[in-house]
Amino acid sequence: MGQPAKVLQLFKTLHRTRQQVFKNDKRALEARVKINEEFKKHKNETSPEKIKEMMKLGSDVELLLRTAVIQGIHTDHDTLQLVPRKDLLTENVPYCDSPTQKQ
Repeated sequence: MGQPAKVLQLFKTLHRTRQQVFKNDKRALEARVKINEEFKKHKNETSPEKIKEMMKLGSDVELLLRTAVIQGIHTDHDTLQLVPRKDLLTENVPYCDSPTQKQ
């Protein structure tokens, strides 16, 4: 896959992730504008090293959004309800006060 195709794929992935992470949050969904601005600002970049660096940054941002951001909804003046996405919910391993010894 060529460089332009990889950049386009990252662009689309960032937007899909934005839509999933900020679902039903109109203000946060405006991150669309920031993503578009950043890609437009650097559309004429020709340095392979610089492009690789920006691609790494974009991939890191997408990973962070996908794995670490949880929506919160203000339900009262001092209450916040967390709304985790199903893909973030994982099986919890119970804590054990007395771990078994490995032999």
